[in-house]
Amino acid sequence: MVIITVLNLQQVNKKYKNQQVINNVDLTLDKPGIWALVGPNGVGKTTLLNCICNIIPINSGKIELLGVPNKEYKVFQQISYLQDNTVLFHYLTGYDHLKYVCDIHKLPKSRIKEVAEYVGMESYLNKKVGDYSLGMKQHLLVAIAIVNKPKLLFMDEPLTGLDPSSAILMRKILLDLEKQGTTIILSSHNLAEIDRVTNQIIFLKDGKLIEIDRSEHVETHYHFKLSNYELGLKVLNDSGYSIQTKDKVIKVEVREEALDQCIQQIQNSGIAILDIQKEVSGSEKLYEEYFGKQD
Repeated sequence: MVIITVLNLQQVNKKYKNQQVINNVDLTLDKPGIWALVGPNGVGKTTLLNCICNIIPINSGKIELLGVPNKEYKVFQQISYLQDNTVLFHYLTGYDHLKYVCDIHKLPKSRIKEVAEYVGMESYLNKKVGDYSLGMKQHLLVAIAIVNKPKLLFMDEPLTGLDPSSAILMRKILLDLEKQGTTIILSSHNLAEIDRVTNQIIFLKDGKLIEIDRSEHVETHYHFKLSNYELGLKVLNDSGYSIQTKDKVIKVEVREEALDQCIQQIQNSGIAILDIQKEVSGSEKLYEEYFGKQD
């Protein structure tokens, strides 16, 4: 069985005048999954995606998509790139956009209805895009990106402008596509949503890519509010837990599978648990380590 590398970057460089945006980048993804491309505004995330998709040329290096050089246009029959809504035409309907993409890919018109229902835009499919809200435009962009059932999907800020219900739908779509074998690379500033869809993070910093498996860095804490603060503090300290305190609330580092034992130790000491809150450190903490606190 021949295994085809999904994405392969070798010594990729991109320079604008005196600014080195992408600096000798190497990256190999050889299995389906979701990867989050993360970094501050202006760091070069969109430039990198544009280079990968051959929208802008690189200065040097090699880029392969699904085992084929990115300059081979036929490979894009199996690839999609969700960009921002400036690619949409305000005087055309959502249906017009999807029909055009279906015609390019030689897909049946029935696919338009399928994908419109899937992303929840049937009610405004035939309205002009100029009358769409920001969230409606984002739904259309997603529909355009998945209409050809891509094996490799790039998404530039797909979570921008989504209300909570739309964000939940987007999360479902991403996880569905992953189960179907699609590899997804998405750039996003929504670190909380990233935590919900993937542990695989690629930081872009100073023109370099840093691959991180978030699952190796996750810390789980529980915030306890107890009927007897002083005694609870002593019990947890004596039991060897790593704890912090603030405003009579005790923050305990404990794995989820060991939570029941921790609760039992508290209750066995005659202490009532008045409140308990879970805190999971994720990509936001890693982000701060690499880039500092967000504004």
